[in-house]
Amino acid sequence: MNTFTQIRGATSILCFHGKKFLIDPFFAAKGTYPAVPSPRNTDKNPLVDLPFSAEQIVKGIDAALITHLHFDHFDEFAAQALPKNLPLFCQSDHDAAELKKFGFSDVTPLRESGTEFAGIMLYKTKALHGDGVTADYYYKKYNLSPEACGIVLQKDGDTFYFAGDTLWFEGVREAIAAYKPQYIALNAANAQTYDGTPILMGCDGVWEVTLFAPEAKIIITHMDAVNHAALSRRELKDFAAQNGFLHRLAVPEDGETLALEF
Repeated sequence: MNTFTQIRGATSILCFHGKKFLIDPFFAAKGTYPAVPSPRNTDKNPLVDLPFSAEQIVKGIDAALITHLHFDHFDEFAAQALPKNLPLFCQSDHDAAELKKFGFSDVTPLRESGTEFAGIMLYKTKALHGDGVTADYYYKKYNLSPEACGIVLQKDGDTFYFAGDTLWFEGVREAIAAYKPQYIALNAANAQTYDGTPILMGCDGVWEVTLFAPEAKIIITHMDAVNHAALSRRELKDFAAQNGFLHRLAVPEDGETLALEF
């Protein structure tokens, strides 16, 4: 059975064609990390606890997909909890080298040309994790990489697309046009820099995706977990209802599992 389980923030589990993929593991307890400078609030991160223990989350995982190494996508607690021989797939040779420093022995950089795992093809897609002078300054100021990616999983005509930490831009359009996914997971919390510059998709970006991919089922993730997110599940659902596309969205709560029908 193909399923999507929302864990917390960008962390989720995709069961796809008999394999169980852990996406962007962020396992810290509530309030472990300092707040990200943001106009939203100054609460410590993450804002909520995990819905399950790390041991429960990791149980039965066949591989982990890590779109980038920001703390809310891969943290030291995930590094401790994951088996060191678990296959990890990441966005670049640089990230692979960083992950190997934690002792992981099976780390593979994804390629746009595709990487095979257990008969499933994994494709790296483009992401734009913030745009413009303010975003560039923000990343430099806090010594963070702006690089991120999306990931497409494909087998036997079934396609799931994780857009990753991105704004709505040409790279997302290209991925949808090329792979024609039946399911698209959007990190849609409208996370922002300290002056309100968006570095993640928000309401307008989600709406654009629904228009550009009218046949796809849209899953909303990366919600209500980090202090620099300027959009909540409730606010997104209200916007979608007011604009007539709420029926296109699945907005799972932490710990909720969705059955996928390709």
